[in-house]
Amino acid sequence: MINAMLADDHSIVSDAITKLLENLEWLKIIKQCSSGSEVIEFTKANKEIDVLITDLNMPEMSGLELITHLKMTNPNIKTIVLSMHDDVKRITACLNEGASGYLLKNADTEELVFAIKRIYDGHTYISAELVEKIFKMTLNDTSANSLFLQSDDFSSRELEILLLIADGLTNIDIAEKLFLSKRTVEGHRQSLLQKTNSTNTATLIRYAAKAQLLT
Repeated sequence: MINAMLADDHSIVSDAITKLLENLEWLKIIKQCSSGSEVIEFTKANKEIDVLITDLNMPEMSGLELITHLKMTNPNIKTIVLSMHDDVKRITACLNEGASGYLLKNADTEELVFAIKRIYDGHTYISAELVEKIFKMTLNDTSANSLFLQSDDFSSRELEILLLIADGLTNIDIAEKLFLSKRTVEGHRQSLLQKTNSTNTATLIRYAAKAQLLT
């Protein structure tokens, strides 16, 4: 059972999310909060929270400040930002401060459910729409290419999987497409992350775009 809580100063939003998720047998909404400070107070006495779904614009304490605080006080809580903001700087700031996921508020239930499962399993999730935006922003930023690895530094299979990752395919999707085991794909993905010194899929794609590995 995944224990989750919500943070949004608009109760209609929290109520709607709760309604969408309440029938899932593996998820329980423990608490709805209207501010970051309320989240902090609740988590002081309740250590069973696994996932926090939070907005960024809230009174008293912003979602980003809340993420930063929880990173220090409750690092086991995995955070998904659910926001209307799609600017890359804000997304990057949230991920750098400890958020495990970032979705826009126009995301459907299926994507939100998928994101919760992904981050609970220890992965990072950014909606495909945002990954595409980050990718496009890097296409024209090709300065200092000499600092990047070249295609010869990767195996043909790694480059093939890298392109599929950039297309938004999951490990399972890639495994099925290339007739590989999921474990093999995971191994190649981990190798790509290590070679490029990337921490997650978004930074891997950004690196690959700057290094012109996706052309």
